[in-house]
Amino acid sequence: MITVLPIDTPGLGDRTYLAHDGEVALVVDPQRDYDRVLGLARAAGVRITHVFESHIHNDYVTGGYELAREVGARYLLNADDPVSFERVGVRDGDVVEVGGRMRVKVLHTPGHTHTHLSFALSEGGEPIVVFTGGSLLYGSTGRPDLLGPDHTDALAHAQWHSARRLARELPDTTAVYPTHGFGSFCSATQSDGTASTIGREKLANPALTRDLDAYVEQLLAGLDAYPAYYAHMAPANSAGPGAPDLSPPAQADPAELRRRIGDGEWVVDLRDRTAFASGHVAGTLNFGLDGPFVTYLGWLIPWGTPVTLLGETAEDVAEAQRELVRIGVDRPAAMATGGPADWAGGEPLRHYATASFADLAAALARDPRTAVLDVRRDQERAERHVTGSTHIPIHEVLGRLDEVPAGPVWVHCAGGYRAGVVAALLDARGVDVVAIDDSFDNAGPAGVPLTTPAHHDLEVHA
Repeated sequence: MITVLPIDTPGLGDRTYLAHDGEVALVVDPQRDYDRVLGLARAAGVRITHVFESHIHNDYVTGGYELAREVGARYLLNADDPVSFERVGVRDGDVVEVGGRMRVKVLHTPGHTHTHLSFALSEGGEPIVVFTGGSLLYGSTGRPDLLGPDHTDALAHAQWHSARRLARELPDTTAVYPTHGFGSFCSATQSDGTASTIGREKLANPALTRDLDAYVEQLLAGLDAYPAYYAHMAPANSAGPGAPDLSPPAQADPAELRRRIGDGEWVVDLRDRTAFASGHVAGTLNFGLDGPFVTYLGWLIPWGTPVTLLGETAEDVAEAQRELVRIGVDRPAAMATGGPADWAGGEPLRHYATASFADLAAALARDPRTAVLDVRRDQERAERHVTGSTHIPIHEVLGRLDEVPAGPVWVHCAGGYRAGVVAALLDARGVDVVAIDDSFDNAGPAGVPLTTPAHHDLEVHA
């Protein structure tokens, strides 16, 4: 009997898969920190013989190349992918035997990329599983715009045809195992689904329920910004990335932390946004481990800027370091543990206020000119926004600092995490901020005046 074991990477919204028959195993789309895959294989008592890559990934650095090298497995990806290392090139229709019981059929499913592949796994001659990568997702499909605007329209059309092919050629009972779609920006829209089959997708997936033109129109209308670090992932993956170094970085004392901050490096406090607001070292930034830490740090940091990690424990730093290597930030410059009093070296701590939307409503009632900064993405803003607020999406703030209202400025997003990130960025530059740590759903009931433009039926990322 074939067993499929997912390995979740919630910080990036992706999954890796290990499938085995009790003796040998194959791996699909492993993350950079492939020690997790090795641990799962050891626990199952199986030997990895094949590593499959569905596409040259745009949202993370793969561990596939180095994993295959370490265990002596065959590394398989599209023969047409332009890579600079040895691999086993496969094409549409190829069948790969894995052990004595698993057969994998290669299916060309362009749409997320031009050379994207899906892998249909059969047992006893019947397809039971399809690993769909960034093609058919749960209730959605992979986005078609990551290769640039010149490719978007063609890839959007190809994505519909690829989804239809999978639905046409595979039994309804075939389990669908995508790589993206669990919060990844590689997904066109988000779904709460955690499992599905071809039959279920036929009932709900827009690529299988809408005609081509309607699907493409909806798909393209729903696309919004994606992280800037994506630009660095495909080149890294095409070069054959090596194994990550997860050994602890050097410890930094308060004097070194001050020097690094003064040199314009990023010294990142990993505590949650409430703790950071109540007291932190001047000039430090806040990307809490309790939220999508790596997505937003990777999105906002000028690429190549040295990063120092501040965590309450060494385990916190190790967790952040593991997330960073997944996007190619390989070595933190330094680390420190403890709390802000330990890191400040006797210097006074900074702090700023946090608030709810009820607090904002009261502030606006006292002074309608109270400055409000909305850091959500464009599509979120288009649904509803605070009347009179300034809109600068989180990923544009550093390039548009001259547009930030004079303080005190109340910063909000949809749930508080992004507002905390931006509040820390502004505080480090001396701006008087109030971070709204509240759900935007509470704004209207609290009495905050909202503007709702003409309704449009778009799904947006959470």
